[in-house]
Amino acid sequence: MLRADFPDPFILVHEGQYLAYATNTGGVNVQMASSTELASWRLLKDERDPSRLHDAMPVLPSWVKPGFTWAPEVLRTPDGFVLYFTARHAASGLQCVGAATSREPRGPFTSEAPGPLVCQDALGGTIDASPFRASDGQLYLYFKNDGNNPAFNKPTEIFAQRLSPDGLSLVGEPVSLVRNDKPWEAHVVEAPTMIERGGSYVLFFSANHYGWESTQRVSNYGIGYATCEGPLGPCTDAPDNPFLASTFQPCLSGPGHQTVFQAEGRDFFAFHSWSATSTCSPAKLGRFMSVVQLTWQDGAPQLSPLEPR
Repeated sequence: MLRADFPDPFILVHEGQYLAYATNTGGVNVQMASSTELASWRLLKDERDPSRLHDAMPVLPSWVKPGFTWAPEVLRTPDGFVLYFTARHAASGLQCVGAATSREPRGPFTSEAPGPLVCQDALGGTIDASPFRASDGQLYLYFKNDGNNPAFNKPTEIFAQRLSPDGLSLVGEPVSLVRNDKPWEAHVVEAPTMIERGGSYVLFFSANHYGWESTQRVSNYGIGYATCEGPLGPCTDAPDNPFLASTFQPCLSGPGHQTVFQAEGRDFFAFHSWSATSTCSPAKLGRFMSVVQLTWQDGAPQLSPLEPR
C-alpha cells in the first residue's frame, strides 16, 4: 500500500520498474510513484526541487483550467507514450478527456491540441479515459459520460470507441457498454478497465458515490465487472456485483478506480480506498493505493494479497 493521497491510480510496467500515475495534488497535475517489487512504493520527487513532487505533465494544454486533472492512464506506442487524462474545459466548465505525448514514461507529457479529445457536452462531459490494445493490435478508448454532474442529472454510461494507431484520434462512433441500472451502482458507473483473457473480455468498473462519509467513516464506492463478447460489447453485468466493496473486509473504505496490469506472467489489480474507516483509522488522509494479485476461478476474478517476492 502507498500511504499517501494517490487517487485513481494507474500502473505501467517499464524496464523492470512499476510506474504509478494518479490524480492531481498540491499543484502537481499528474503525480507519480515507483516500485521495483510492488509491496513498497515511493513518490517521485522533482529532480530540481526535491521538496516538490514530480509532475508528469507540468504544462497543461491551452484548453484546460488548472486544478482538476484526474485519472491519468498511459499507453505505450511505437513513438513513445500517450497520457490520457481528465481535465476541466475552461470554456464550458465541463470535465473532458485529453491526450498528451512524451518520449519517456515519466514525461514531460505535452499537448498542442486546441481542445479535448472527447467531451460529451450534451451528456454532462466525459471522464475516466482508459486505453486498451486488443490481441489483434486494434486500440480502443473507454470512458464515462459525466451525467451525475448536478447541472445535468443524466444516467451515466461507459462507452467504448476505436482509436487511431497512434492513439491520438477517435475512429467511428462510441458504443455504450454498461450504465447505472443496478441498485448497488446508485447514480454512477465510471472508471472502466477492459482486459482480454484468451479471447474473452472482462470490463471492470467502479460505481456509487466515491466520497468518504464522515458520519459513518465508510464509503459506498465499489468495483464491479461485466463480461463482454468483444471490445465493443455487448457486455453483461456479473450477477454477484459488486466484486469488491467496503463490507468485504475490515479497514476497507470505498475501494475503486481500479487498474489491471501483468508482470512475470501474473495479473495484478490496483485500486484506491479511503484511509479512514469506522474501526481502523480515524484520520482522513486521502485515498491510498493498494496492489493485490488477481486470479481467476471458472472465469470469475478473485483477489488475494501479494505473495512474497
